[in-house]
Amino acid sequence: MVYRLRPVGLDFVANAPLRVVLASRTAAAPEEVFRALALDVPGWTRWFRAVTLARPVQRAGAEGREVHLLGGVRFMETVMAAEPSHRYAYRIDVTNVPGVRAMLEEWQLLPSGTGTVVRWTVALDAPAAVRLLVALGRPGLRHAFRDALLTLDRRLAAMRGGTR
Repeated sequence: MVYRLRPVGLDFVANAPLRVVLASRTAAAPEEVFRALALDVPGWTRWFRAVTLARPVQRAGAEGREVHLLGGVRFMETVMAAEPSHRYAYRIDVTNVPGVRAMLEEWQLLPSGTGTVVRWTVALDAPAAVRLLVALGRPGLRHAFRDALLTLDRRLAAMRGGTR
């Protein structure tokens, strides 16, 4: 089944009924993290274990992404912001997950010494039962995020060292 979500703007990050905000530090500079997030979309499968497919797509003249996750979850997304070394955000337009009314994810990149603090916000509108499930799933989401950033950090360090 395919579910079309309500289109939302970037302000949804601040005023969504449910916001999950996670942050972690990486040794990579903001520009390196931004390239991995926004410019190497297929590369997500190499550092974010939950992502099984990620590819850029053009949809109705807008830059977008098709993303598949472990367990069969699928998203069609529209990129809402791609600000080099600062922010990458996308709205989920279509999914196979029932119960979600609107969803937007934002990755903020905050310089921290020679590295970056990466803040990932998942903003969601869904019925109370779905919001409860997401809230209960926060520890798993936190673990997946930290694991992904550790893997990304190692990958970017290897690339800086000339190995791939």
